[in-house]
Amino acid sequence: MIYGVILAGGRGERFWPLSRYEHPKQLLKLTSSKTMIEETIDRLEGFIPGERIMVVTGDHLKDKILQAAGSLTEDNLLLEPEGKNTCLAIGLAAMHIMARDPDGIMVILSSDHMIKPRERLVSLLKAGAEVAGEDNHLITIGVVPTRAETAYGYVELDEQYTQKDGVNFFYVKKFKEKPNPTAAQEYYLDRRHLWNSGMFIWKAEVILNAIQAHVPEIYKCLEEYKESIGSDREKTARNKLYCDCSNISIDFAVLEKASNVLTMKGDIKWDDVGSWLAIERIHERDRNNNASIGDIILEDSYENIVVNDAHGVIVGLGVSDLVIVRTGEIVMVAHKTRVGEIKNLLNNFAKDENYEKYL
Repeated sequence: MIYGVILAGGRGERFWPLSRYEHPKQLLKLTSSKTMIEETIDRLEGFIPGERIMVVTGDHLKDKILQAAGSLTEDNLLLEPEGKNTCLAIGLAAMHIMARDPDGIMVILSSDHMIKPRERLVSLLKAGAEVAGEDNHLITIGVVPTRAETAYGYVELDEQYTQKDGVNFFYVKKFKEKPNPTAAQEYYLDRRHLWNSGMFIWKAEVILNAIQAHVPEIYKCLEEYKESIGSDREKTARNKLYCDCSNISIDFAVLEKASNVLTMKGDIKWDDVGSWLAIERIHERDRNNNASIGDIILEDSYENIVVNDAHGVIVGLGVSDLVIVRTGEIVMVAHKTRVGEIKNLLNNFAKDENYEKYL
């Protein structure tokens, strides 16, 4: 059977101050009238039944996730005592799937992406699940670039492996980190590079075998944890698992090392909604190229991103290239070229007890 695994443990620091530790990006309504976690669950409707959907998220977000996504119950949640990146989150989900269904196939989505159209995504996921069920490949979804983007990692295509229901699957030649502008332009033009979307499809057994081969120390911990699944020791064992394991992504830990990785060519509109700059790609802009959410008045102002999540109005007069966000007791004003430094700013807040409350 096919299982949906939604990774919802991120903190979304690049969307501060709207995204906070207790209310991160996946709980925000950034791309539509629904929260991002709701949108992600909706993508699987009619493809994977609700009882086979797992959401991996922080223990402190349990109640808010259940409130934001009314279709979920506690049985859908795998709660992490702390964030330890995607390798451990995926390994945890794989162990739970194996306990239920040794032949289970995992479809892994992130809870904070924008993807359209839904129907095309589902057709890609179905084709990927079919290929994953036939052999022992690890499958990633690569997205055809629509611009020379420096904020995403890339997958370089090798020879074609197969075609399934009109979807092309390729061997992966190489995973590549975020490029400089020149390399990004080359990747965009050569049509041999796809955006690394962070969406994956594979058998639970196959990814666990890969973890065992490439990060055996993590696999050993997962094996020890497996014995506790379904018992009254499970929570204690999971705390120990997260205490003992390293913080590493599935890309670095496994995919960049494994020889059985395929990527499928995804012709979808996709955005990882990675920073405030995504707002101007997702939302309609006015005649002066301003993108805004909430009660905003802009006069003689150009190329701004303005979000008002509070009562009252934000007024801009003669300003350009700014990101302005207002929520609760915080107003942030930043130049668009500096939004990548928000995480550094928050690190400084964490060192000052006067500002910790704003994290």
